[in-house]
Amino acid sequence: MRRIRSLFVFVVLLAAGAAALPGAALPAAKPETVGMSSAGLALLDGIISEAVARRDFPGAVMLVAHKGKIVYRKAFGVSQWVPETRPLTPDMIFDLASVTKPVATATSVMLLVERGRIRLWDRVRLYVPEFTVWYGEKGLPSEEARLYNLLTHTSGLPPYTDAKEAAKKLGDPCDTADLVKLIAAIPKERPVGSEFVYSCLNYITLAHIVHEVSGRTLDQFATENIFKPLGMSRTFYRPPAELLDQCVPTEVVNGQPLRGIVHDPLARLQGGVSGNAGLFSTADDLAVFAQMMLDGGSYGGVRILSPLTVARMTETFPHLEEFGRGFGWDIDTDYSTVRGDLFGPRSYGHSGYTGTSIWIDPETKTTVILLTNRVHPDDKGDIIALRSKVANVVAAAIRGQ
Repeated sequence: MRRIRSLFVFVVLLAAGAAALPGAALPAAKPETVGMSSAGLALLDGIISEAVARRDFPGAVMLVAHKGKIVYRKAFGVSQWVPETRPLTPDMIFDLASVTKPVATATSVMLLVERGRIRLWDRVRLYVPEFTVWYGEKGLPSEEARLYNLLTHTSGLPPYTDAKEAAKKLGDPCDTADLVKLIAAIPKERPVGSEFVYSCLNYITLAHIVHEVSGRTLDQFATENIFKPLGMSRTFYRPPAELLDQCVPTEVVNGQPLRGIVHDPLARLQGGVSGNAGLFSTADDLAVFAQMMLDGGSYGGVRILSPLTVARMTETFPHLEEFGRGFGWDIDTDYSTVRGDLFGPRSYGHSGYTGTSIWIDPETKTTVILLTNRVHPDDKGDIIALRSKVANVVAAAIRGQ
């Protein structure tokens, strides 16, 4: 009998240990047990359901975490309208679009900084010799762009470049290295460091630098150093075939919805792996990543970043404070409507073109994740105002810190 009891205790302890291993989703809790209002959070049901009824998007997954616990997690609407409607569940996989920038690209860059492989003060031309500078009216060159200019969107590059024109020159698909050379030669639109202009081209260039320095492509590096250690098993570039039916489709292209194929044209041109877009994930996995950031770079006993690195990533860069950007993260720009009106100036986040967003508030230890596919089926969905409204509802539901 004693042997059976001992075996039972061992199994219970083993199960408890397994539950604490990296990869398990954040535990759930009733809102009141962590200082939030259930009635306040319930207001999310109405405003998201109304947006679905207006056909702002087919469906949404909403997740709120507070003090390391999930206090709200629901799916609304359907995963697609065409060619037929399909259900949406909270664990389905979304094309994150530009949320890729902080989660995969900037985090990978900062890991290389931590390891002494690169400096943010390094000139971009050290890794991309073809990278040109801006020339003024008198033909005088500006200063050279540095890696921190790429991270903060102050390099002078334009927002985007035509993927179809690039394909004519480079082939389809093309190597990221070749695309980066093309980007490097694009005339800069302003002096480096003079203005914040959000540009996907900055992060495509950073992905190439990660590859050049580490010897691993961005998807390999991020998986090995971020996603796998955190147990983010449903976060990846180019979702595997066996999970395609779990992927929420985006825009209809050539008569078929993009399912498990990245929506962004430049990311598609590179075969699906890019620094500006291409990452797929779930609300649960993003909540784990956000908790790692809130906990100073570690989660479940695994350290990804140092506390100082997290602090530097999530504050405005001292030399460019007026532009409101951290390293990968949006802090105080025209894109910060995701914050809403109540979360404070220390909070940060990012949004994605497909209809995704994440906002993290270290002051209250709160994460707000809203995933939609507002580009399905015809890229006409609306999400900007809703992001602010859900953030306000969540912030107002916090009763104690």
